[in-house]
Amino acid sequence: MLHFQPLRYDRRSQALEVTLGEVMSSGEPPLLKRRKELTREQAIKLWTQKRQQGWKACPPQWSPPQPPRA
Repeated sequence: MLHFQPLRYDRRSQALEVTLGEVMSSGEPPLLKRRKELTREQAIKLWTQKRQQGWKACPPQWSPPQPPRA
């Protein structure tokens, strides 16, 4: 599972947080594995690659924890 969430937007750039989770067979929410920040262009490229591999959009499966505030 991948979860895309906007982080920040300004005139020149957009950033998204992408969280990778593993589907649990017991019906629990996905196990969160990794989180990284991507530009909008990188996120679109990743989503396009996953769609070409047969991935499909689905309803949200979890709510990732909020990043710590500075």
